[in-house]
Amino acid sequence: MALKDYSDEFKADAVALYESTPGATYKSIAADLGINRATLREWVLRDRERRGVTAAGTKTAAVHRAAVPSADRNERVRQLEARVAELEASERKLAIERDILRKAAKYFAGETNW
Repeated sequence: MALKDYSDEFKADAVALYESTPGATYKSIAADLGINRATLREWVLRDRERRGVTAAGTKTAAVHRAAVPSADRNERVRQLEARVAELEASERKLAIERDILRKAAKYFAGETNW
């Protein structure tokens, strides 16, 4: 199987998508992008090394909980703030995915020889 050469921009976008997706796995993001899981993992580890991020500074998986109405007002506010953070992370992921798809469409439109 031939090795594929990915642009630095694609690699950076893939890493950004992985890092901005709560609870994402290398496998799920790699499958979405059509790349090998180990390749994505290598890119993420290289990026973290370049930035000097240690294992303790890596992202944590978001815990999806059903919003249970709480009698305590402070707890309810905390739950709502957590939900807003989840939605903002989801929005960032979708924006990155959209940008990747736009770039891919532009690339492939230029590659066609009609």
